[in-house]
Amino acid sequence: MGRLFLDANVLFSAAYREGAGAARLWQLRDVALVTSDYAIEEARRNFSEPDRRNRLEALLTTVERLPTTSLDPSARHGIALREKDWPILAGAVAGGATHLVTGDVRDFGRYFGQTLFGVMVLTPADYLRSRP
Repeated sequence: MGRLFLDANVLFSAAYREGAGAARLWQLRDVALVTSDYAIEEARRNFSEPDRRNRLEALLTTVERLPTTSLDPSARHGIALREKDWPILAGAVAGGATHLVTGDVRDFGRYFGQTLFGVMVLTPADYLRSRP
């Protein structure tokens, strides 16, 4: 069974409009969806509209929430991420995720399709396409 860590932008995209493509992740039966308090708060900050915020809260009812964490700078092995992105990768690692699902091309794009600390980094679309 896959364990998908959802970045804030995936949470945002799934809640942004009814029937959003990223929301297809919630329809998968053989995966566990996880995220962190850090990612949740980042997604919440970007919603002022009640209907979008309500969709986000409804989606979160089936997502395992993890505490915010980070990786010690000495353990980062030359991976180039901005400081704000380390809690996302660290959450995926600490949460035992098989995949970090993110649409963050700017910060994670160079790592799409790669495994970092045992976690494969993919966009939602690439993850969904990779399924049998």
